[in-house]
Amino acid sequence: MADAKACGRACQFIQPDYPAQELRLHGRTRNDQTPDETHFGVFRRMIRARLSPAKAGAQWTGIATTLGEQLLATGKVEAVLAVAPDPEDRWKPKPVIVTRAEDMAQCRGMRMGYSPLIALMEEVAARGFKRIALIGIPCQVYALRALEAEFGLEKLYVIGTPCSDNTTTENFHDFLKLLDPAPETISYLEFRADFRVELRFDDGRQKLIPFLSLPISKLPGDFFPLTCRTCVDYTNALSDLTVGYMGGEGEQWLIVRNGRGEELVDLLGDALVTSEPGSKGKRAPHVAAFIKNVELAAGGLPLRAMPNWVRPLVSFLQPRIGPKGLEFARTRLEMKAAETVIHLRREEPAKLKNMVPLHVWKLLEAYGITPRAGEQKDPG
Repeated sequence: MADAKACGRACQFIQPDYPAQELRLHGRTRNDQTPDETHFGVFRRMIRARLSPAKAGAQWTGIATTLGEQLLATGKVEAVLAVAPDPEDRWKPKPVIVTRAEDMAQCRGMRMGYSPLIALMEEVAARGFKRIALIGIPCQVYALRALEAEFGLEKLYVIGTPCSDNTTTENFHDFLKLLDPAPETISYLEFRADFRVELRFDDGRQKLIPFLSLPISKLPGDFFPLTCRTCVDYTNALSDLTVGYMGGEGEQWLIVRNGRGEELVDLLGDALVTSEPGSKGKRAPHVAAFIKNVELAAGGLPLRAMPNWVRPLVSFLQPRIGPKGLEFARTRLEMKAAETVIHLRREEPAKLKNMVPLHVWKLLEAYGITPRAGEQKDPG
């Protein structure tokens, strides 16, 4: 952006204040006595959902895309900030301002790479838009929330998607090369809640790869940047509505956080098929094993010391006896919490005090990870 100092005010990796933002946006901070708010943030309700019929070409069924379409079609907003594929590389994200409902279709699907979406707010201001929506990942949403008062908006809807790890588009292409001999034909990639990665190809083929069979050990140690490995906002807690998959057991998982989130869900009408999220399994042994691997790692990515002959057996068992639904989501949140503290202690210990909120420490108490001297702000 033209104002280079905006980064210092907006970046969630400098000195974030989630409680203050939650209070401003949702009317209260997360309640530790409410089941799951320590994990997922402030919410009114959670839904397992899908669109019927599903949108063609969508990553799941097209909920986020349809929300953008409806906001524009009904005149609730003048523009939607989102990410579309770069014309020269379908996996590279390109920030866009969408002003026509029919143009939201270009934003379907997943991209991998860095996308300066919030820089478009300067163009939003220049074009005089006062009612907008944004569909973004947590670091984009945090930045927008930190700066939104500076743009004089009359209405803002924020649709957040969960995010754990990002990398450069170039790195992602290298990853695709490890997954298939013809990576240029891969049209779709999704990390699913059944412990498998789904690939789709231009010719209609589908391929499922168990998580344990992924070529993680072949990736460079800095494949994921430290910021992603230490992100504490997997569930996009400052959005009005989070649209993800972790707690959905094969469908989408919606976290409705405030009145604007309810308004967004209402836009989908009868096309949204909903049910209560399920929850099965036990997360503790999986999280404990993950913590051990991360602690043993020389840096960057967890070690995978499992013998090759055991992997097919575990890959078979994981989808059947592993955590499912909300328990799967809790598992990932606690893994991310542990990863945050372990990597910061190793690489940037001075930043722990400012970067790790209280709720993250609470998630780790059961695993014996507690703040050391100087790792928390003075309560006073």
